Amino acid sequence: MKKFLIVFMLLTVLVIAGCSAPAAEEPAAEEPAAEEPAAEEPASEPQSVVIYQNKVEIGEVMSTFAAAYEAETGVEVQVKTAGGDTPYAENLKAEFQSDRQPDIFVIEGMGGYKTWQSKLTPFEGQEWMDNTSLAFEADGKTWGFPVAVEAWGMAYNADILEEAGVDPATLTSQEAYRAAFEKIDGMKDELGLKSVVAMAAGPDMRWVTGLHNWNGYLSAGLEYGDTTVLDKMLAGEPDMDRLAEYADWVELLFEYADEAVLITGNYDAQVGQFGVGQAAFIHQGNWIDPWLVDNGVSFNMGFAPHASVYGEHDAIFIGAPSFYVINNESENKEAAMDFLNYMAMTETGHDYMVNQANMVPAFTNVTMLPASPLSSNVPVWMNKENGAYTWLQNDMPDGFGMGTLGPIYESFAKGDLTKAEFIDQLARQIESLK
Repeated sequence: MKKFLIVFMLLTVLVIAGCSAPAAEEPAAEEPAAEEPAAEEPASEPQSVVIYQNKVEIGEVMSTFAAAYEAETGVEVQVKTAGGDTPYAENLKAEFQSDRQPDIFVIEGMGGYKTWQSKLTPFEGQEWMDNTSLAFEADGKTWGFPVAVEAWGMAYNADILEEAGVDPATLTSQEAYRAAFEKIDGMKDELGLKSVVAMAAGPDMRWVTGLHNWNGYLSAGLEYGDTTVLDKMLAGEPDMDRLAEYADWVELLFEYADEAVLITGNYDAQVGQFGVGQAAFIHQGNWIDPWLVDNGVSFNMGFAPHASVYGEHDAIFIGAPSFYVINNESENKEAAMDFLNYMAMTETGHDYMVNQANMVPAFTNVTMLPASPLSSNVPVWMNKENGAYTWLQNDMPDGFGMGTLGPIYESFAKGDLTKAEFIDQLARQIESLK
């Protein structure tokens, strides 16, 4: 703020007698008034940015990165996190009712965009925009900064598979998986396993089933970018043959899971069973790397494809599923945008994304490669011809995956629904979208 200097000067007043009067003695000139000191600039409030994000795995390291950013720039960044066992979407709505709305928050694809469109500020002329092809764009504008490239498949413990005599390269179909699961299940005691697959379908884990697993119905076996099945779903048209094939896959995963983890297990229970070597596979993605690193997990691992429908599969699900967006009611828009630019355009930001948060960055100017267990396998699939299936679950209506489909998986896992009833209920929910 400019400082304004106010100077008061007194004019010398000359008293002049009339022409006929004798000359009066001229009074001594008054001393000029001393200049008043410049008004002090009011102390400005230090800038601060609140980011509300949905990855519990990176909450702590992001806070550490934010503290380093404040030390360098003087701008405080407060990191608030909800995710994992805590529903982010519902909590985000509560944040917007609070006395301090977030300046930066997260949306996930078109569904999130449609829900929060009225709250978003488009990005224009930001440096990071020239270094990614994965920004979220809609209606001719750029709205979202890609958090990371994420991927999931059937993550496996390579050491257990080697001991069991199962080659992960052969796991490309439902038939191959069934044969492998049966073999490993028969060796559980020998291998020290509680289950073949660490799989969760309970109330805390509906994002695993209603979002990620359901994405197999939407895109497995299709060319990258093919939205045919999604488009039919949004029009209220279930593909009954595909649903039947998909239900076989869900049934297979549930059959070889530990019942306690499947029905009541939370995130730590599911990831922990895999992490301590008590499950040969886990239905999760590379976002579990921070948990694995923090808990000293050192066995060899990688991804095999999900065989969500019939046929041969040689791809895993890869995309930029979540995006940082700017609240258009924020008083700190520029500071928020500066923070995101710093993350994408500086070596410190790259180190945070790759080495601290164990993410696969979505930016071409990042030369660092992840060394963490599953993220290090993602570039192998990214560089493989046709090695990716599309993330489409975030293009569903808000709440459809977790709120509508999730409970159906839970009922199937508990045995409250037969497979035919499971298929029928999924079809009914699709038809409700007409």
